[in-house]
Amino acid sequence: MSPHPQPAPEPVIQYIASCKLPTPWGEFVMHGFEEESGQEHVALTLGEVGDGLPVLARLHSECLTGDALFSLRCDCGFQLEAAMEAISKAGRGALLYLRQEGRGIGLINKIRAYKLQDGGADTVEANERLGFPADMRDFRIARHMLAHLGIGSVKVMTNNPRKLATLEAAGIAVVERVPLQVGRNPYNDRYLDTKAAKLGHMLLK
Repeated sequence: MSPHPQPAPEPVIQYIASCKLPTPWGEFVMHGFEEESGQEHVALTLGEVGDGLPVLARLHSECLTGDALFSLRCDCGFQLEAAMEAISKAGRGALLYLRQEGRGIGLINKIRAYKLQDGGADTVEANERLGFPADMRDFRIARHMLAHLGIGSVKVMTNNPRKLATLEAAGIAVVERVPLQVGRNPYNDRYLDTKAAKLGHMLLK
């Protein structure tokens, strides 16, 4: 057996269709993609993004509780809205909505992790007690989505250095990191501190 674990195979993702998506921040174009596994992802674009110039972009992992149910346990919903507003103000940009709930463990396991957090575990400890790594997301799928959109260089709205490293390793030029620090509140204060301390997120108190 090899002493080094083999990397996961490159994900295969196919473009399906596009449509207009009017939102409070303007009319975006929504592009649908599907992996071989059947997992679906979307990208929202505003303005001309395939002109060769760096594009303001957000890689946003699905968070049903934060994005749709207004949870204060995380900052995800706040980041989603702030990113769309920033793209709208810029008049040009892309938001990749990746279906990787709970940092990749899925919605039901995320609920189990939240139960452990209710008992005192932090967000990393909860995932590990369930037998999962702290973060299981695979940002390589963004490479194929960006390539389809004609985007070769990005200004990424993120606090997560892993996203930057993954994009660069996939051949996407990251010309700038744009901080996206919003939504801190008493319910997510420990969560954000843990992401900074254990996952390396670049956050200010």
